[in-house]
Amino acid sequence: MKITGCETLHCGAGWRNFSFLKLQTDDGITGISEYNESYGSKGLTGVIEALVETQIGENPCNHEAISQCLYAMTRQAPGGINQQAMAAIENAMMDIKGKALGVPVYDLLGGAVRDKMQLYWSHCGSYLRNPKAAEVMGLDMVNNLDDVVALGARVKASGYKGLKTNIFMFGEEPGMYMPGFGRGPGYPELNLDRKVIRNLRAQLEAFREGAGPDMGIHLDINFNCKTEGYLQMTRALDDLGLTWFEIDLYDPEALRHIRNSVSTPIASCESLFRLREFRPFFENHSMDVAIIDLPWNGIFHSMKIAAMAEAYEINVAPHNFYGHLSSIMSAHMCAAVPNFRVMEIDVDDVPWKDDIVTYVPEIEDGYLKLPKGPGWGTELNEDVIRAHPPI
Repeated sequence: MKITGCETLHCGAGWRNFSFLKLQTDDGITGISEYNESYGSKGLTGVIEALVETQIGENPCNHEAISQCLYAMTRQAPGGINQQAMAAIENAMMDIKGKALGVPVYDLLGGAVRDKMQLYWSHCGSYLRNPKAAEVMGLDMVNNLDDVVALGARVKASGYKGLKTNIFMFGEEPGMYMPGFGRGPGYPELNLDRKVIRNLRAQLEAFREGAGPDMGIHLDINFNCKTEGYLQMTRALDDLGLTWFEIDLYDPEALRHIRNSVSTPIASCESLFRLREFRPFFENHSMDVAIIDLPWNGIFHSMKIAAMAEAYEINVAPHNFYGHLSSIMSAHMCAAVPNFRVMEIDVDDVPWKDDIVTYVPEIEDGYLKLPKGPGWGTELNEDVIRAHPPI
């Protein structure tokens, strides 16, 4: 079997795009993967296509040899767009190999150690602070604390055991606190206003009121502070009994200092690439839960990262706020890693999301069931993708 080329597809998803790679072979087997060009990765499609071109004629079942070759070719510019392109190709090759052998991808990773994965409802209310997103989804916006209480109750009634939220700013523009991404007041210095903490406490207490005492509540602070601000925020909210503070920070010692300063667990690392970037965070025991982005790192390499995490007694969780194919890909990894913590998934999304793939993730009582079938166990519905042009 040899690689003959590729095709990329893009589906408009309201306020973002879902992007897919189809890796083609002379055997007629096509491998698919989902990648993300919408957030900070402009030009990724062109890099994927250029790297696939270098591997035409190679056997995709030799995925580790090809991945190592692509890494060597991009060694002088590691990580970033190059690594995301390599991951998309690796993930598609794993789908091909599973199909060729007639087994699910998790069997290629050592086999499933669990048949269901606990989920948490990600971006809970966050997209509903965006008028365009709410309109596309046909849902009411979250405009006040009463709406937050009602949303928490909705999550509980849906059977989920956990939710994750971002920082809302009611009555202000923009409606989310995101200076770390250059959106709104506070950029570029990232100094924390005490008002943000007061409003955030009220938001989290409203979620707790609606969702009940047993709901796991995760707070995603993203890149919105520097070390001083993270310390102010986490210390001020440490009494709320959250499941974790999620912090994006590229300094492992600073993150360890934050972890030492609070009792609430710390989750981090979703923006890191490959073993080399994860290693100092593990060596410093900088976080309680390591978050691995599978579309960025590739499932085979993600398993290596998870294995290194296990050596440091750290559990892992996938970074998964994409479409259904990414959720299925992440489920294969979560099924196979022993040190699994919990799986992220976006629930509020465009109404045509289910139609994009032939197999939709099965969710029951807040758990995702193990996918079946060779490869990922699903295919793309290209007619639906083309019916929703990218934005």
